[in-house]
Amino acid sequence: MQNQDLERKPAYSLQSVDNVLRLLQMLRDSGGVRLKDVAQELGVAPSTAHRLLSMLVYRGFAVQDDSRRYLAGPGLGVSVPESGSHSRLRALVQPYLELLSERTHETTNLMVRVGTTVRFLSSVEGAGLLKVGDRRGAVLPAAATSAGKLLLSYLSEEDLARLFRTGSARTVGEYLDEAAFGSFVRSLAMIRSVGLAFNREEAERGVSAVACAVRDPEGRPLAALSVSVPVQRAGVIEDRAVIRALREVCREIEGEIAAEIESGRPR
Repeated sequence: MQNQDLERKPAYSLQSVDNVLRLLQMLRDSGGVRLKDVAQELGVAPSTAHRLLSMLVYRGFAVQDDSRRYLAGPGLGVSVPESGSHSRLRALVQPYLELLSERTHETTNLMVRVGTTVRFLSSVEGAGLLKVGDRRGAVLPAAATSAGKLLLSYLSEEDLARLFRTGSARTVGEYLDEAAFGSFVRSLAMIRSVGLAFNREEAERGVSAVACAVRDPEGRPLAALSVSVPVQRAGVIEDRAVIRALREVCREIEGEIAAEIESGRPR
């Protein structure tokens, strides 16, 4: 039997599949790509390149940093930026996530911001039959999630403008005009002053959530914890006992982080 030439392009290749595979190769080999470079390399419109990249981000094959550069994600077997600190943070927070889930009987999550998205580092499912499932590894728009809004609220207006008022933001559909941006900034200021953020089916249909920040001793946010519930129990996210438990657990985590820093142990 004659050996088949494995390097030869198939006669009936699917262009969309080929584009995705080429994009995965770019992420793997280049160390980071920008939207315009992807569009040029694949010979597609920026909007098409954005759809491809968005799906790879959603599935964990890519992550986006604050400069809007796309990097290879955990789905490609590549550690995301600051994966060492994230790994340590996950290990430190995990017992508290479990404790918070026990106290609230709901699903709890640990999330970090990456550019205009948030990534779920860990989840603990609630004990009931009707519950929000494990979201570990999922990536969602920061502006639509409770944890994402809370973490964005710690950014300066200038930093927010770099994320939502640039040409790149316009290309990927995240651009906010002057009025919308002003309203967004005011809403984040309110969130920052309260120390809580809510999401009522903004990110996922049927899911509501409340989040609180985990900060370092200087007050900088490291991550956020959220309690997520099915929309049928949406009132839970405003329950005083649930909010109190969420705040208490976040403060306990911050105390442990401060103790580690004071003792010189790595975070």
